[in-house]
Amino acid sequence: MPIHKIPIDRLSPEALQGIIEEFISRERTDYGNWEVSWDTMFHRVKHKLETGLAVLLYDDETETTNIFLSTDPILRKLDSLTD
Repeated sequence: MPIHKIPIDRLSPEALQGIIEEFISRERTDYGNWEVSWDTMFHRVKHKLETGLAVLLYDDETETTNIFLSTDPILRKLDSLTD
């Protein structure tokens, strides 16, 4: 399968930090009247990964890693393909 879930404990702290920072810089949105600091966003994403509310996916074809919420429909489809 060209897409793999990557357990965060398989990454070095530096690699995980780089993935989270890249994700935040790519996905950062305007929060309107609420300013959310970089540190707050980083810790929220990291916490979601640590608690299973989000997962890392690696795509062999594009050689990219991305973060998805565990409720994302793409993960259900991926899980059904591996069953």
